[in-house]
Amino acid sequence: MTTNESTFLWRRFTLREAILLGFCATFVVLTRAGLRLHLHLPGHVMFFTMFFLILARAWVPKVGAAALVGLIASLAGMLLGMGKGGPLVLLKFLLPALIVEAGAFVYPVFAVSWWACATIGVLAAATRVAATTGVEWFIGMEEEIILGKALLNAAATAGFGALGSLLVPPVVRRLRANGLISHGRKG
Repeated sequence: MTTNESTFLWRRFTLREAILLGFCATFVVLTRAGLRLHLHLPGHVMFFTMFFLILARAWVPKVGAAALVGLIASLAGMLLGMGKGGPLVLLKFLLPALIVEAGAFVYPVFAVSWWACATIGVLAAATRVAATTGVEWFIGMEEEIILGKALLNAAATAGFGALGSLLVPPVVRRLRANGLISHGRKG
């Protein structure tokens, strides 16, 4: 898939790519708003978050694609008042996005591999717990309580992140088969 579009965003992304990344960030925020149900399952919002972060990096295979989606989603979440963390909402979306970027750097074709997507999904989703654990540590909670809660939340969040990331390989294969995204490596 060749394109003659001029670069748009920071001389890195074309207008088409920036719009696709904006859609992924919008869907991250919309699914988070839609999943504000009281399911009493820790980490259930990471299902769609990991799906759209990894899909964004596969759709636009350039360095910074997932980080841009994470940044836009975190800024939108912070402006909409989603979550109790205030400015720490930035970390809740940006840390998983940076892990997706690191995974794409280590293994550029990860988006079509089930194991690579699951591994990146688990690692990225588990980092989300770091923001809430840090706040609990700073306010002076007992360390045993913090550790127990962090392990439970990390396991549940990583599980939902892995499930969401496992949806990406079939979607990417279908998009590539229909010529909607390229097979090449960019970066």
